[in-house]
Amino acid sequence: MRLNQKSGFTLLEIIIVIIIVGVLASLALPRFFSTVEFSRSTEALASMSSIRGSVERCYLAQGGTYAGCTMGVVDIANPGSSPGANFTYLITTAAAAYTIQARRDTLSGGDGTSQIFLRQDNNGVTRSGTGTFVGIK
Repeated sequence: MRLNQKSGFTLLEIIIVIIIVGVLASLALPRFFSTVEFSRSTEALASMSSIRGSVERCYLAQGGTYAGCTMGVVDIANPGSSPGANFTYLITTAAAAYTIQARRDTLSGGDGTSQIFLRQDNNGVTRSGTGTFVGIK
């Protein structure tokens, strides 16, 4: 039996473990952050749905035209002005079409350039995105 037997990890073993954990984190964290950012799109889609209903009511009140149904005119408060909102919203209209735009702001990690669009025209409703939200259909 040896009395001076020491147990534990060597410095080399600890460094190898730290390197492995660092590599795994560098692979997992970007995917995690993109998933979190993409999940924020549900906020925008829900708000855009409310805005869309308001624009359709404005269309009926205007006698069958979307012209003039902007964010200050429709009967809904701008969801982007609520506390904790992650998007800013804009409505652009023409006589027979409108586009609702949700732009990700720079709060809570947003890049300020990613957008979600909802377009209503003679061909129906289409949804698209740019930046982080490019996969939205």
